[in-house]
Amino acid sequence: MFSYRHAFHAGNHADVLKHITLIATLRHLMRKDAGLTLVDTHAGAGLYRLDGDHSRTGGEADDGVLRLMSVLRPGNGAPLTAPEAVEDYLDLIAAFNPDGRLRIYPGSPFVMHHLMRATSRDRLKLFELHPTDGRTLSGNVAQLEAGRQIAVLRQDGFEGLKPLLPPPPSATGSRRALVLIDPSYELKTDYAQVTACIEDSLRRFATGTYLVWYPIIPRPQAHELPKRLRSLANQARKPWLHATLSIGQAPGSPAQPGHAGLRASGMFVINPPHTLKACLQAALPVLLQHLGRGRGQGQTLETGGGG
Repeated sequence: MFSYRHAFHAGNHADVLKHITLIATLRHLMRKDAGLTLVDTHAGAGLYRLDGDHSRTGGEADDGVLRLMSVLRPGNGAPLTAPEAVEDYLDLIAAFNPDGRLRIYPGSPFVMHHLMRATSRDRLKLFELHPTDGRTLSGNVAQLEAGRQIAVLRQDGFEGLKPLLPPPPSATGSRRALVLIDPSYELKTDYAQVTACIEDSLRRFATGTYLVWYPIIPRPQAHELPKRLRSLANQARKPWLHATLSIGQAPGSPAQPGHAGLRASGMFVINPPHTLKACLQAALPVLLQHLGRGRGQGQTLETGGGG
């Protein structure tokens, strides 16, 4: 269960979709003054070197953030205009690379911390079981000197989430939470655990915002996951949003199973902000235009639910 390392995949097209969705969601939630509890159930190492051995082994960032940045923020020319959600994403990545050389990629924990408000009572809970990534995450977070605003927990995020819901009330009395669930799915049981986690979370805190990332691969569990999440949201009478991005097969490349050959992924959001659909409607075609590479490329966006 500890063979998966996100460092091999950091900054790929799936990260682009996940983090654009996460940033656009957080931007809206941060408009309210009330504090927000943020949870990442599978946090990884937090920061990744795009020029390191792990990243260069697969070169997946070449078909993700590196290509997007080279096209929309070329170093030798004027930046191209892009939708707000894409611009916001590229701005955030650039903030971690102030010298203009794209070497550092922030994982979801650092994306969330970057958007947290230091003057509010926002809190970030990070779960990571992998011993190496857990140690690296703790070291990276320690450099932020964020005190009690961030907690790194070496335990199973599916179980660790339970006592955090419902979240504590903010100074105004309201309870707000955003939960990102993005396991590696290297174990087939991860799919069932995601479904069970969402079902339990909606019982504990029905008004939370839940973001689920998943790979689109030829596996029955992957095909069924968004259907099961849609059913859970509909049963709870909660709105949902489902976005997918497929960059297609690279010309001349053989079919490859698993994450190394990942060509498509999806984001399923329960209780999305009302602004998210418009953000992704504008962003997804641009992502496909610049990241699409061959047969099978495409994007979808659908919404539903509510009572």
